[in-house]
Amino acid sequence: MTRIAILDRGHMNEEQGKLFDDVKAEGGPLGGPYWAYIRFPRLMRLAQDMSNCLGLGGLSKRERQIAIMAVIRFWGAAYPWAVQTRAALGMGVSREIIDAINAGKTPELDDPREKMAHDVAVELLGNKRLSDATWAAASAMFGEKELVSLIGTIGAFTMTCLTTIAYDCTPPDDVPHRLAPRGA
Repeated sequence: MTRIAILDRGHMNEEQGKLFDDVKAEGGPLGGPYWAYIRFPRLMRLAQDMSNCLGLGGLSKRERQIAIMAVIRFWGAAYPWAVQTRAALGMGVSREIIDAINAGKTPELDDPREKMAHDVAVELLGNKRLSDATWAAASAMFGEKELVSLIGTIGAFTMTCLTTIAYDCTPPDDVPHRLAPRGA
């Protein structure tokens, strides 16, 4: 049960309602952290724009998605896991890769860029820094813009996770993709 009332369109003020309509028309997300962000429309707009911008940073959708899944697993955020698992499956990320990340294990990734995206996210969050070796490998593999996009994605999705955790944005019971308890 979420700690914040989910505003339906009819209960939004003019600014909230216009933004809701705009984001909906753009195909943007309106659940989870956005239940909170709608209370601060400028933040919601900026969060949406940040996500769209980072998607143009040169990473493949799969590279970005694998990093996002690692961020969600690190923070233990149930709502984004349910939503992003569906997205990952839709872009061809295998169930085995998703299940390994869910279990807190290193997934078998054949693509070296996908592996690096995962490893950077896990190391940066887990150690609160990147080792010189990981930095050098990531810098050699990704262009400058791509690496900025990867680090930005990790940070932006950390905000998403923390918001859903703080507001207890729990996915509905009928969502099939669940985040495993830590250590499971």
